[in-house]
Amino acid sequence: MKSRTLKLREAHKVGGSAAAFCSILWDHKAEHFVTSSSSDLSIFVHDGLSPSSSPPTILRHHQDGVTALALSHDSSFLASGSIDHCVKLYKFPSGEFQTNITRFTLPIRVLAFNGSGSLLAAAGDDEGIKLINTIDGSIVRVLKGHKGPVTGLDFNPNGELLASLDSNGTVLCWELQSGILSHTLKGVAPDTGFSTSVVNILRWSPDGRILAVPGLRNDVVMYDRFTGEKLFALRGDHLEPICYITWAPNGKYIATSGLDKQVLLWDLDKKQDIDRQKFEERICCMAWKPNSNALSVIDVRGKYGIWESLVPSSMVAPTVGIPDILPKRRNEILTFDEEMEEELSASLNDDSDDRESHQPSRKRIRRNTVIDDDVVPDEEFYDEGTSYRKKSYKEKHGVRSGLPRSIAGSTKYKMQKPFQPGATPAEQGKKTFLCYNMLGCITTIEHEGNYRIETDFHDTGRGPRVSSMIDIYGFTMASINESGCIFANPSKGEKNMSVLMYRPFRSWASNSEWTMRFEGEEVKVVANGSGWVAAITSLNLLHIFSEGGLQKHIISLDGPVVTATGCKDQLAVVTHVSDCLPSNEQVMEFRVLNICNMTQQLNGRVALTPGSRLTWIGFSDEGSFSTYDSEGVLRVFTSQYGGSWIPVFSATKEKKQKENYWVVGLNTTSLYCIACKHPEVFPQVTPKPILTILNFSLPLASSDLGAASLENEFILTQLRLYETQRRVDDMALAEMDTIALENEAFDMEVSQDKCILRLISSCCNSKSFVRAGELMRLLSLEKSMRAAITLVTKLKLPFLAEKFCSILEEKLLEEANVATTNQLHNPSREAVKSKVQNFPAPIQSHTEEIPKASSAPKPSAATLVRKAKVSGLNLGKEQIKRDETDDVKKGEVKKLNSIKNPMNSVNNEDTGLRKEANQEDARRSSNPFLKSTV
Repeated sequence: MKSRTLKLREAHKVGGSAAAFCSILWDHKAEHFVTSSSSDLSIFVHDGLSPSSSPPTILRHHQDGVTALALSHDSSFLASGSIDHCVKLYKFPSGEFQTNITRFTLPIRVLAFNGSGSLLAAAGDDEGIKLINTIDGSIVRVLKGHKGPVTGLDFNPNGELLASLDSNGTVLCWELQSGILSHTLKGVAPDTGFSTSVVNILRWSPDGRILAVPGLRNDVVMYDRFTGEKLFALRGDHLEPICYITWAPNGKYIATSGLDKQVLLWDLDKKQDIDRQKFEERICCMAWKPNSNALSVIDVRGKYGIWESLVPSSMVAPTVGIPDILPKRRNEILTFDEEMEEELSASLNDDSDDRESHQPSRKRIRRNTVIDDDVVPDEEFYDEGTSYRKKSYKEKHGVRSGLPRSIAGSTKYKMQKPFQPGATPAEQGKKTFLCYNMLGCITTIEHEGNYRIETDFHDTGRGPRVSSMIDIYGFTMASINESGCIFANPSKGEKNMSVLMYRPFRSWASNSEWTMRFEGEEVKVVANGSGWVAAITSLNLLHIFSEGGLQKHIISLDGPVVTATGCKDQLAVVTHVSDCLPSNEQVMEFRVLNICNMTQQLNGRVALTPGSRLTWIGFSDEGSFSTYDSEGVLRVFTSQYGGSWIPVFSATKEKKQKENYWVVGLNTTSLYCIACKHPEVFPQVTPKPILTILNFSLPLASSDLGAASLENEFILTQLRLYETQRRVDDMALAEMDTIALENEAFDMEVSQDKCILRLISSCCNSKSFVRAGELMRLLSLEKSMRAAITLVTKLKLPFLAEKFCSILEEKLLEEANVATTNQLHNPSREAVKSKVQNFPAPIQSHTEEIPKASSAPKPSAATLVRKAKVSGLNLGKEQIKRDETDDVKKGEVKKLNSIKNPMNSVNNEDTGLRKEANQEDARRSSNPFLKSTV
């Protein structure tokens, strides 16, 4: 790549050797460009067609250096910010001064107009970003969240988002309609401190999908608009951090300026730099010339120049294929929320004349506006203003200025609204899902003024054929299981009450459908299970019905409902505990009820990723309660540690660059979802979506073993084994048959031991011997422990083999003590014999074969399986080979003597294992404790 030299001409004088931050902007027709400098209180408006021959228009209204410039999208207004703390507004290109639009207490660093020109964002060394209405100069909102001076602001092209960057390198992305933070990226950009000549800036791509931010490795990092995740980075020949970024009009190229006094041109498709310019001084600002293949630059000494034909003619021109993004209407952000309007109108109608005597507020109510009480009107702002400016101030003394403070200071972050799991938003003229789960789906589409509902099963052999239904109620939520489906709609006034309708798939009687109407309350969420139907309303009431329509129970919930789901006898309900926290975290709790037994099985707080929303809840095939949030984290609730959430899947480790996952269900090892192409987050009904199966992937730290998959498998198997053992214990207490679960638990222990053995091998290879010893203690089966000793011996680690032998010795002694204790509490010999005789034949055969498998008698079946957690059959009591305690101890002593000399016996280990395997093959496989263990 050949370097070229560009000559610059002086626009602003910078005295001494100090560097200044200078700005340069083009209007949208490329007829004029504007320059300024933090060392000069003047603003120059240059003729874009003949800058050298035509003298610039000079604007002198600031009392100190100009640190920020911004042009509206249609180039009708110019805004400037200064070290004198003022933001001024001018007509453009005439330069006619309009007004001091706002004032700060510290210097201003950055300004930005939104796409429609209705809002001006201003920020600097003060705390907070002011959003100013350019029509009347009122402050719409003050955004607070940065801990340092704000140096970068940029509106998304459609006007919905504002990205900001401070000198500490933290990026915040704001939703303008609500004022909430959608993404927070801490410390992703260089720390520039309080330097006024070096600033952190960020830029949205022309199509609004990518946010470009200077990185920490002399690169530019691209972040996704919807997820806030890093997409890729541009790293090339910059030797020092990047200080300015600008996109080509079509978004195919990007220019970057660095502290190394270089400007690089990048091709976004190839992700590499294609050209560069070297300068004598650092370039602090750049601007693409509209409708041209040219880039304007200005350095810290106030010299500017135009880099012509920077994109090679063999490549796509930067003006070809410019995205056509329509910004929001000029006053859309100024409209009221419908609910807020009703509340305000009611309160304002009741106001008396004395309300006007209250101190007027400088702000008008906006959509979801949060008023900053610290901002008050200042008369000095109007001394230079025009008549329309003063008139707009007088308008603030009207009825709306007397708004109660309790309403003006409403909560900044709102609680999440109720949602139905497996539903998609309604779209005019398109089919949408009312419900989608592992069993089937329910869709709806408008048809001749009404709606047509269709019910389909994924497996046609699993459910009956259900005819379509004409929906005259306008149902917006539904739930389906093997027995039937439930529908509900919101209320539409006093005459159109909220309706609940149940439609069974099979019934012994005709006309088995039924409906319920709710007066004075509105159904928010529905769910159904085995023999019951549930509806939760706006009055925080849980209504439970039978399948036949009998109203069985009504329960008051602790807070507003978020969502609910059912599975067999279980009903899970999630409700809000309190308002959203100032950190934009939702506070929710859940309850899992057993409808048949009228008991509460589980309850607790819902774990969410900070700043996220709950997007799905459900039960796994084994009945484990699970949640999925908007950050792509799937959590399963377990009884470990008294009840905890385990993050079993993280989309950040799995997600492809252009996919979002819409969850449908899960089993013990996998997540079932529908992959939606970015930026879509909901699937379309047609074509029929295809289920994607993703293996669980825990958000583990990067291990020095390099065996992340083994660690992931180990933790997940451990979790499954714990839950299976808990279910065995519960069934044993209920005197239910546990044989199948015991077999499943044994297989899990075998699988876990295999995983641990592979981890031990990885530890040995990386010389993590302490970790290998810890893993040795986690092995469940004696055979697995002996296999570990064989492994480390073959790896020529005698000291580790000796340590493993001592661990096995400790375990065998512990089991011998347990066996001795069991013998002391055993009944008479005749009673034991009678119990053994009542056992199935495979267990008796096993009792006779055990002495052949090993020279030393085994104390109990606990040597193979942790019987207290897995079996519940107390086989240790029923399979004791000798009644005398001394004989058991003698047998264990013999076994320990053989362990103490591992090096002599390890050569015969493989032969012994093969003989033992042959003996086990002769046994009956129905005994779960005789399965292969390694």
